[in-house]
Amino acid sequence: MYPTLYHALLDLTGIDLPFLRFMNSFGFFVALAFLFASWTLGLELRRKEREGLLQPVTRKSTIGLPASPIELFTSALIGFILGWKAIYLILNFSTATADPQAFLLSTQGNIFGGLAVAAIMAFLKWKEKDKEKLAEPRTEEVRMQPHEHSGNITLIAALWGIIGAKLFHWLENPNEFIRFVKQPSGADLFSGLTMYGGLVFAGFMVIRYFRKNGIPPWAGADSAAPGVMLAYGIGRLGCQTSGDGDWGIVNNAPAPSWIPDWLWSYSYPNNVNSVGIPITDGTGYPGYGMVLPEPVFPTPLYEFVMCVGLFFVLWALRKRLKVPGMIFFLFLALNGVERFFIEKIRVNVPFAGTWTQAEVISLILIFVGIIGMVLRQRTNSLPNGPQETH
Repeated sequence: MYPTLYHALLDLTGIDLPFLRFMNSFGFFVALAFLFASWTLGLELRRKEREGLLQPVTRKSTIGLPASPIELFTSALIGFILGWKAIYLILNFSTATADPQAFLLSTQGNIFGGLAVAAIMAFLKWKEKDKEKLAEPRTEEVRMQPHEHSGNITLIAALWGIIGAKLFHWLENPNEFIRFVKQPSGADLFSGLTMYGGLVFAGFMVIRYFRKNGIPPWAGADSAAPGVMLAYGIGRLGCQTSGDGDWGIVNNAPAPSWIPDWLWSYSYPNNVNSVGIPITDGTGYPGYGMVLPEPVFPTPLYEFVMCVGLFFVLWALRKRLKVPGMIFFLFLALNGVERFFIEKIRVNVPFAGTWTQAEVISLILIFVGIIGMVLRQRTNSLPNGPQETH
C-alpha cells in the first residue's frame, strides 16, 4: 500500500521527494475522480447543446466595478493561510515533513509569512479589478452555455461531496468524531469517507445549482450520472491504494486458478490507518508499518471494476434513453445494486440492527431508481410529453 504519493514514487522509482508526503494517495485518486466526472459532464452538456436539448441562459453582469471589501478580504485570508503554512514549511522542512498531517492541522505557522502573503494577494486582487474599473460601471447581458458551468459544478460537488462523506462517516463512527474534536492534529480528514454521504450532499447541492443557473435539473442530472459512476470507481482505487479500511471480510480460502492471489485476497501492508500487526516480512514505512493478520477480500478493486463497467453501460444508453431523468434514475438503481451486494463481503459497522448504513442507503437508491424510471416513463407517455421546468 502507498499511504502517500511519496511512498509510491519511492517504492516504484527510488526517487525521494519528501514534499510528496503532503499528497495523500487517496486524495490524489479523489481529485482524479472529480476531473473525469467534470470531463464527462462537459462532453454530455455539449452534446445536448448541439442537439438543441439545452439552451444558453442570459444573465446580467455589472462590468467595471472596483474590488469589493469581501473580495479583498477573501484574497487576503487565502494568502494568509498559504503564507502562514508555506513559509514555516520552508524554514522547518524536515520537522514539518516528518508528520505532514499533524503539521497541516496544527497551529504551527509563520505569522510574518502569513501577513506578507496576505498583503500581496489583496494587492494583486485590487490591481486586477483596478485595471478593469470604469468611470461609470455598466450592466451587460451575458449568454452562458450550459457546458461553461462544468467547472463550477465540479467544485461544488467536490466541496460538498467531501463534507457529506466525512459527516456520514462520523455518523456511522461517532467515536472517530470525538477523537477529532479532542485531537484534530491526529486525524486524517481524507480517509474514512462514506461515499454515499458524499453522493447525497453533492447531489443536492448540484441540483440546486442547476435550478439556480437555468439548467433543467433532469437534463443536468442525466449528463452528470455516467461521470459520477466513473468517479465512484476511481475513488475506490484510492481506497485500495491507500488501504483506508474499505476492504472485505477475511478470506482464507484458496484462490481459484484463474484469479491472481492479490485479486482474491490481500493483507494490505502499510495501510494508511495503521491497522493490523507490525510488518516482519517486507518493507514497513515509518508510521504505517502494519499488515492485516489475515488476508481479506480486496473489495475496492471489485467496486472499481464494476463501476467502470456500469459507466460504459450508462454511456452507451445515454443517447437511447431520451426521457429526461431516465439515465439518472438508472444510475441510482445500478449503483444501489452494486453496493448492496458488495456489502455482503465487506467489513462495515452495523447501522440498523445487522444492516449497515450502506445497505440501507443502497436499498433506498434501488427503489427510488426503479420508481423514478417508471414515473418518468409514464410522464413521457402523456399527450404533451415530459415537461421540465427551469
